[in-house]
Amino acid sequence: MTRTIRDTLETSASARATAALSLGAAGSVAIWENRDDRVCYGGHSGHVFSLYLQGGTGTRRTDGRFGHGRPGAVCILPEGQGSDWEITTPFRFVHLYQSDARLRADFARIHDCDARRLDLPELTFAERLEIATPLARLAQAAQWADLLGAEAARADLIGALGNRPVTLKGGLAPHLLRRIDDWIAAHLDAPIRLGDLADVTGLSEFHLHRMFRTARGVTLQAWVLAARIAQAKRCLATDTPLIEIALGCGFSSQSHFTRAFRSETGLTPQVWREVTRGPQRAARPSSGVRRAGSVPTVPG
Repeated sequence: MTRTIRDTLETSASARATAALSLGAAGSVAIWENRDDRVCYGGHSGHVFSLYLQGGTGTRRTDGRFGHGRPGAVCILPEGQGSDWEITTPFRFVHLYQSDARLRADFARIHDCDARRLDLPELTFAERLEIATPLARLAQAAQWADLLGAEAARADLIGALGNRPVTLKGGLAPHLLRRIDDWIAAHLDAPIRLGDLADVTGLSEFHLHRMFRTARGVTLQAWVLAARIAQAKRCLATDTPLIEIALGCGFSSQSHFTRAFRSETGLTPQVWREVTRGPQRAARPSSGVRRAGSVPTVPG
C-alpha cells in the first residue's frame, strides 16, 4: 500500500500530532508540531491541504522550490507528487487529508459539475485566504472535536477550489446527472437499483455505470450511499427514533444503518447525534484568518 504523508510524519522522531479528528470516509484532520527535521514525501497516496498556524520561517523545500514558510502560508500537495523539506525552527501546522475519489466526488456535488474539472495545483507557501480560512476552522474543529464545524469548513474549502476548463470526453450530460440526482433524492426511502437509474436516463446499465464514475469520480453505489448518509445526518438533528431514520433513508434495518453510517463517518448514529448536539458547541469561539499571511486564531 502506498504511504501517505501522515504515515511519513508519524514515523518522524521530531513531528508530534497535538490534535486529530477523523471525518470517516471524508478524510481526517491533524495538527502537527515539528522542528529540526528533514522530511521526504515520495509519491504519497491522497491529497493534503496544509496551513501554517505558528512559526514556519525555518521551513523550506530542498527540491528546487524557493521560499520559506510563515504563519498563514498555504500548501497543497496533490497525490503522487513528491517533495523534500527541511525544518530548522519550531512550527505548528494543520493538515487536511483527502482521498482522490472522495475529493472529486464532493467537488462534483458542491460545484454541480463534472469531477474532472477539479483544478488542484501544487502550492507551496501561497497566500490563499479562501483556503486558509477553512483550514483554520478545521484546526479549531480538531481541537474541539467539532464534527459539524469540520464538515462545514471542509465544504467551504472544496467550494473554493478552482474549476478548470477542460474538453470532456465521455461521462454524462449535465441534464442526465441532474435527472439522476433528482430521482435519487425522491427515492431515498427505498432500494435504488442500477436498472432504475438506467431507465431514468435511457442508457444501458453498463454504460451508465461506467460513464457515471467518469463524471462523478465514484460509483453510483457510493453516490447513493453518500446521499443516504447526508439525509440521515439531517434527521439526526431531530428527535426521530433511529429505526425510523434508518428505514426513511433506505437502509434495510437499524444495524445496516449503523454499519454504513460508521463506515462513512467513523461514528455510530447515536454517538454522532450526541456529539453534534452537545451543549458545549454553543460555547466554542469562532476562528478565522485576519488577513492574508496573518496567523489564524486557533486555541493553543
